[in-house]
Amino acid sequence: MHTAEALLDLHERAHSSPRRLLAHCRQLSAEELDRELAGFGYPSVRLQLHHMIGGEEYWIGVLEGRIQVDDNDSDYPTVESLEAYRRRVFSATDKYLRAASAHVFMRTLTHIYHHQGQIVAMCRLLGKPAAAMDYPIAPDSRTG
Repeated sequence: MHTAEALLDLHERAHSSPRRLLAHCRQLSAEELDRELAGFGYPSVRLQLHHMIGGEEYWIGVLEGRIQVDDNDSDYPTVESLEAYRRRVFSATDKYLRAASAHVFMRTLTHIYHHQGQIVAMCRLLGKPAAAMDYPIAPDSRTG
């Protein structure tokens, strides 16, 4: 079983990749951010990012006994608004983990990496490949 400290470390490391991915996606134009690409359940980079962040918010809510679904992706039209959403969800999960001794947190991590892989593939299709998005072996110096 993981301690709260270990879960916080996993959470911080896992979020370093979406932080870098969102920074990478800042180079996409609004049209590229919303361009629908065939073969993806969420067909645009923006919708993938929104779903990736919202999934963590949803699953932590379930663990806290509430269903919290943010299906209004139109509230997040830019990478900056998605990054603000990511920071808010990161903070909520961080707060949860400080009191956790649970086995269930790994679901949120696998969800991040599943959709991150799809977004990286989409960026490649848009002619803007991303690099260095893997889970970091060493802790990232930035937080949240």
